Amino acid sequence: MESSVITQVQKEDVSPKAGQVSRSSLKQPRSCSIFKALFCCLRAQDAPKAPPTPPPPLQPPSQQALLEAQQNGTVVKLEPEPSLLPEVDAEDQGKICVVIDLDETLVHSSFKPISNADFIVPVEIEGTTHQVYVLKRPFVDEFLQRMGELFECVLFTASLSKYADPVTDLLDQCGVFRTRLFRESCVFHQGCYVKDLSLLGRDLHKTLILDNSPASYIFHPDNAVPVASWFDDVDDAELLNLLPVFEELSRADDVYTRLDQLRGH
Repeated sequence: MESSVITQVQKEDVSPKAGQVSRSSLKQPRSCSIFKALFCCLRAQDAPKAPPTPPPPLQPPSQQALLEAQQNGTVVKLEPEPSLLPEVDAEDQGKICVVIDLDETLVHSSFKPISNADFIVPVEIEGTTHQVYVLKRPFVDEFLQRMGELFECVLFTASLSKYADPVTDLLDQCGVFRTRLFRESCVFHQGCYVKDLSLLGRDLHKTLILDNSPASYIFHPDNAVPVASWFDDVDDAELLNLLPVFEELSRADDVYTRLDQLRGH
């Protein structure tokens, strides 16, 4: 079904109006259309009133359980769950890890033809090739270049890789993203594809997420740098304005403390 392949907001071709919520405020999760299920994430109709608690990690067997298993001849394997990210590269040692969203954060995509599209990406859905028209957010090139210098950057999108991977190939020509994570790496929770930062294999005190949807980071809101959704506003300067914020955060020993200071808490 196409609905399982392409997820997009119903307002995908409507530009945000003046007075749109700022990056410092939380935005309501967007609803999904049936046809467009390749981009973004499925969200509940109403935003959760409080961030849910992530499921607790599995505890290792107790010594008594191990002893009983040995007595019964049972083989017990204590293998940790693999992390979503590989070991940190030498060039990124000591850097904070920043998880960056794709749709409505860095680009806006549509199945409807856009005359000034930056990219046109063919995507095959059930044997039929569809053209996806992609607009780059203003200052995205400058933003990514500087972010790659300051942080270990990871693309994490709830979109499917068949769409997001070729878009990222065209967007990130300098190889800023060390790793790309797609929908299958999300946790499906209460109708939302959530990006569980605890599964990355990075210290949460040294991890940030940049995303336009609070539903994506409801497990870790204190790690988030919210960004306003972008559709086609050519005067948008959100990414440019965020650079000084990330310059400050790049020097933080603990992102929670620094974010609290930046928020004025």
